[in-house]
Amino acid sequence: MFNWVPGGLHKCSYCLSKALKFFPISCKPLINPPLIFTLQFVISSSSSSSPPAMAEMACSAADLHHLLGGSANATAVAEYICSRFESVSTKFVDTTYAVDNTYLLFSAYLVFAMQLGFAMLCAGSVRAKNTMNIMLTNVLDAATGGIFYYVFGFALAFGTPSNSFIGHHYFGLSQFPSSSFDYGFFLFQWAFAIAAAGITSGSIAERTQFVAYLIYSSVLTGLVYPIVSHWFWSSDGWGSAARSDKLLFGSGVIDFAGSGVVHMVGGIAGLWGALIEGPRIGRFDHAGRSVALRGHSGTLVVLGTFLLWFGWYGFNPGSFLNILKAYGHTAAPYYGQWSAIGRTAVTTTLAGCTAALTTLFGKRLLVGHWNVTDVCNGLLGGFAAITSGCAVVDPWAAIVCGFFAAWVLIGFNKLAEKLKYDDPLEAAQLHGGCGAWGILFTGLFAKQAYVNEIYPGLPERPYGMLMGGGGWLLAAHLVQILSIVGWVSVTMGIVFWLLHKFELLRIKAEAEMAGMDLTSHGGLAYVYNDEEKF
Repeated sequence: MFNWVPGGLHKCSYCLSKALKFFPISCKPLINPPLIFTLQFVISSSSSSSPPAMAEMACSAADLHHLLGGSANATAVAEYICSRFESVSTKFVDTTYAVDNTYLLFSAYLVFAMQLGFAMLCAGSVRAKNTMNIMLTNVLDAATGGIFYYVFGFALAFGTPSNSFIGHHYFGLSQFPSSSFDYGFFLFQWAFAIAAAGITSGSIAERTQFVAYLIYSSVLTGLVYPIVSHWFWSSDGWGSAARSDKLLFGSGVIDFAGSGVVHMVGGIAGLWGALIEGPRIGRFDHAGRSVALRGHSGTLVVLGTFLLWFGWYGFNPGSFLNILKAYGHTAAPYYGQWSAIGRTAVTTTLAGCTAALTTLFGKRLLVGHWNVTDVCNGLLGGFAAITSGCAVVDPWAAIVCGFFAAWVLIGFNKLAEKLKYDDPLEAAQLHGGCGAWGILFTGLFAKQAYVNEIYPGLPERPYGMLMGGGGWLLAAHLVQILSIVGWVSVTMGIVFWLLHKFELLRIKAEAEMAGMDLTSHGGLAYVYNDEEKF
């Protein structure tokens, strides 16, 4: 029996030739041309990219009997042929599952490797006296997030069937795996959750008590982030583009890999933490002028940036979740999900490269020198922005995205100085600001053909406004921005305010001046004594 399998193999004559190798030589003379034609029809009918009229095609001995010349043992031969084809079909189905799950697991490993990038970037961006502290917080973001996402987070995000606000199945991965999810999907989503927590840690670096990191990371990965991901990524979420009915403004939100779900959530949470804590000692002088507290290692900043760049090829292309899927273009059978994944990697690359170059020359014009840290942050801002629409825009549009993302970051950094807001890694400006721009960009530039490939099922789904698709997708994305800002502000704002109220948020002034490595972690990260220099 040949079942239609999403992402199955579609080379009909190839399948037939492979299957015929299973037959003994003595049987092959009985397989006459009409029989071969019939088998080719059966295979081709059941291997299209969309379900055929009959989802299952049977290889019936009765149907093949008269094609075998009516010999005495024709029934036995026909049954033998069918059993061989059923074995081949099962192998193809197994191969599809294996390839798709391997692709998803590999993508999860790449996204998890971004934690190393976050750690290096954070370490290089803070002063040497706080290196061990920021490194430890990055480790604990992953460890704490792993436990809380396992116990609560995944169920709240993807626990179907559920309501449109919150999931309520699979707590502690009970009843797992299922027909909907396997373990690789959990690992992939956990890597996204801890990425959001890592963003927040950068905003409150160099002045936050260790217990505060544990508390905020647990709440963010176990409650706040999962509910947002349920809204926009679960098939039950009120804003999800994957809903089967009652789509928001007829389109839902196309936040493909998380400019809003991941980057805005982490950035807005960091914004509230840094606002409630206040700036680091010495960040602004008595006259209110900005004083640069530079990170101690440009080398670590560049290393972390390249590691994050590498991991983004799991973050964005990996969000397809599978690769072995054809789109059914008869004129271009070589074009399928594998092509869309390649295009997504290209748009991701172009947006980051454009943002880096724009930041390089923009900062040169504004401040008069070339700054490697600014360029690295600009590059990451381009990546954060393209993450929403990476799969549904053309490469030329990604260049537009990266260009404006760089100026969004520069503008928000200027605003932060005016408001005396201190974020050592520019995390709120980069992930929150550029993430919001990326959501708007998708509402403007999403291409109809790509939207229909990735979100099939609706004949008239809205797409980018500047591409002729009307304003409904952009309206849905404006709702997403407002809902994320509101939800994260209420939840994480309360968390940070309570930590501040109970004196669990900021360290003492003396400890901040001496450095957290010395006062909280038993010694400096480096062998030389440099606390007086920094």
